[in-house]
Amino acid sequence: METAPKPARKKVLIIEDEGDMSLLMHIILAGRNMQLDNAKKLSDAMNVIREEKPDIVLLDNKLPDGFGIDFLGVIKRMSPHTKIIMITGYDPSAGDVALETGADLFLTKPFTKDQLTTAVNSLMTDGVLQQQ
Repeated sequence: METAPKPARKKVLIIEDEGDMSLLMHIILAGRNMQLDNAKKLSDAMNVIREEKPDIVLLDNKLPDGFGIDFLGVIKRMSPHTKIIMITGYDPSAGDVALETGADLFLTKPFTKDQLTTAVNSLMTDGVLQQQ
């Protein structure tokens, strides 16, 4: 009896400088069919995007070396297929601007586990992320 091949692991980059928030997102997304990477600064994220071409980026807005909202165009130029979930806890009104400038979805902190997994699932090209 043949088994269906496993879908390719999706590459997800979390750009978040707050250790607790980054850890929380890793815990929520761990054990699913994805490779998780993390960057605490936009400059570090640029290297990961250039080398890894992630499928999804979870992008915080307020980072030590700039604003995520200003980095959206950079991500889209470097990796046009990458889907972006913009995340902020400071200015929820930035959602409209983020969506107009390249973000695919917008989440406001604090968000729930279900909100994060629903957002990530909705951007996966081959459907729902499966637990491994």
